[in-house]
Amino acid sequence: MKKTVLVTLAVAGLMAAATPAMAQDAVDVARAQASGLRGLGIGLGAGLAMIGGALGLGMAAKAGLESIARQPEAAGKIGPNMIIMAAFIEGATLFAILTALLMMFV
Repeated sequence: MKKTVLVTLAVAGLMAAATPAMAQDAVDVARAQASGLRGLGIGLGAGLAMIGGALGLGMAAKAGLESIARQPEAAGKIGPNMIIMAAFIEGATLFAILTALLMMFV
């Protein structure tokens, strides 16, 4: 698993740093490099936001289900609270992804 992640990051880095072969001057080359690095940053930011949201949701679900398994009579109180926390995590994840994607237009 680690090997594929490292290879993917290496390929993404090479693709982001690649410049057009027929660039006319140094300004075009610098602009192309900055654009590629910006895209890499946006992709990594959105990906990390998704990973963080997925881990948060998984941990919240795990804790809620373990609590219900230990005290089944408290399921009526734990379930709604677990759903509210999942909504907060989803909202924060969506906000982070939208922020990363909006950076394309700045």
